[in-house]
Amino acid sequence: MNNPVKHILEQVQAGQLSVEDALLEIKEAPFADIGYAKVDLHRKARQGIAEVIYGAGKTPEQIAGIIDVMLKNGQDTILITRLSPEKAKKVSQSCPLSYHEDGRVGIVGSMPEADGMGRIVVATGGTSDIPVAQEAALTAEVLGNEVVRLYDVGVAGVHRLLSHKEIIMNASVIIAIAGMEGALASVIGGLADCPVIAVPTSVGYGAAFGGLSALLSMLNSCASGVSVVNIDNGFGAGYLASMINHMAKKTESTSENGGTN
Repeated sequence: MNNPVKHILEQVQAGQLSVEDALLEIKEAPFADIGYAKVDLHRKARQGIAEVIYGAGKTPEQIAGIIDVMLKNGQDTILITRLSPEKAKKVSQSCPLSYHEDGRVGIVGSMPEADGMGRIVVATGGTSDIPVAQEAALTAEVLGNEVVRLYDVGVAGVHRLLSHKEIIMNASVIIAIAGMEGALASVIGGLADCPVIAVPTSVGYGAAFGGLSALLSMLNSCASGVSVVNIDNGFGAGYLASMINHMAKKTESTSENGGTN
């Protein structure tokens, strides 16, 4: 989770960079305007996580152009979500791309080492929820987390979930992904002592209303410590889980720099 502005300030503190040169570096344009996109170059400095490319609605040429700007500005790992196989094939012609079709995720660059405080568990109710789960899991891994996948452990056969109680109870964050009535989040929420992020999916028959039924069930969960993201939003769940899993590191950094309790 390298912060470029912090790195500049550390160079000033060490006498390796003058105040004037540091100010010039910080004043550089916080975004690159390439016509069809304004690439946010300072997002990592503000939020700790660099900008992610949302692939749906963008042409392969636009995606490749944004990637080029990011690489030229020092972004080591780039995540592209909702990337179709057709677009991935074209983008890969202009830059090295690792494509994961099951989660519609593209990754440029090397994967970082896991530096979170613990493990993120990604659990699904059924096999049909795996595409959303893969988006969540890969997002979390790109952001520097160790991820454990527990797929097809829904409440229709709850013994499958209970056979993994040790993993559930030792997780630092759990992402519970389910369609139909979305009951998995409540069951996990009743077992775990960590935050549970519920992701409703659009899997289900007519009365599931494209995930709305699962969304409402999860919002009305009687289990404490369960939060909910939007329907099929694996990326949002993986992002939030990573933020939670890195809070201890942020606290340590604040303490080291003289922060108050």
